[in-house]
Amino acid sequence: MNPLIGQLMFMGISGHALTADEKKFIVENNIGGVVLFGRNVAEPKQVRDLCAEIQSLRHQQADRAPLFIGIDMEGGRVHRLKPPFTVWPAVAKLGQIDNPTVTFHFAQKMGQELLAAGINLDFAPSVDILTNPQNKVIGDRSIGSDLELVEKHASALVRGYVKSGIISCAKHFPGHGNTFLDSHEDLPIEDLDLRRLNEIEIPPFKKAFRARVDMVLTAHIRFPKIDPVWPATLSEIFLKDILRKELRYRGLIITDDLGMKALTKHYSVEEVAVRAIEAGADLLLYCNEPDAPPRALDAVTEAVAQGRLKKAEIESIRDRVFELKKEKLRQPDPPPLDLAMKIIGHPDHLRLAAAIAKGESPAGLQPE
Repeated sequence: MNPLIGQLMFMGISGHALTADEKKFIVENNIGGVVLFGRNVAEPKQVRDLCAEIQSLRHQQADRAPLFIGIDMEGGRVHRLKPPFTVWPAVAKLGQIDNPTVTFHFAQKMGQELLAAGINLDFAPSVDILTNPQNKVIGDRSIGSDLELVEKHASALVRGYVKSGIISCAKHFPGHGNTFLDSHEDLPIEDLDLRRLNEIEIPPFKKAFRARVDMVLTAHIRFPKIDPVWPATLSEIFLKDILRKELRYRGLIITDDLGMKALTKHYSVEEVAVRAIEAGADLLLYCNEPDAPPRALDAVTEAVAQGRLKKAEIESIRDRVFELKKEKLRQPDPPPLDLAMKIIGHPDHLRLAAAIAKGESPAGLQPE
């Protein structure tokens, strides 16, 4: 049991409700966040009840802090919630329409529905520029292939999520738009240098930072011309030197799923957990492997005991996590179901989604 380190960790769960073992693990280890997938969601009442159950555990945890409850909801292929939730089109449609007001409302209304169900964090927007048209992993998850277009809509998406009250997360830093390989299967290696990243891939992240995005999610990609040893998720050059020092990013840094084969084919679970924090990550994301979070906790605990990781650094990360929770999770429990159902699948949301799917700007949208 390590309550200090647990706040730095997100874990996936197995089904529509928490198991006794999952509850015990979350409580005893003071786990900071849970991530939901298709396997965890059915209809609105079930999602709301699950989120209420997750949040109720904080009262038994050492820190009594609300939990992050995150989900991947980008629209299009990456869409965990099904009708009667509004089904949103892929963000490539927003790029084609090219109306930032439409984009703002897309994110704001999506965020409102997530919050109504008790989900407080969306792992979105994806601000990758589709510089490689053969990139099937990103594809229509990208707003487009034009830098200025992606910058403009990255900013509008973040502002929409912020306005809804949901925690937003720009991904996949420093940019996943040029890859051929899927990092779920192996580690992509990119031949780009820092000058190229600064000119093309990184500017949309800067726009997201200016729009007050809460988190940035790292990419499991190795750029040998910038860091010959480590992929971005495990790289001090990317996280401390570029993200913190050069870009002056002050929000939280979360890893992409540490169970992806891009990392597990090359490193042990234990090494990845310790190295990610050493490199500058604040939050460790574990989506699918139930045995990974306990092994990671033990490894980080051991690294602190041996002095490889400094306890003061872990405490300062925890303080930053608390800061965001205090600011954004003032009312962590989901609203009553009857109130939630007035927001989920609202006719205005359905109309907006249908218009975007057709490539149209609906009339009557209020500017920000």
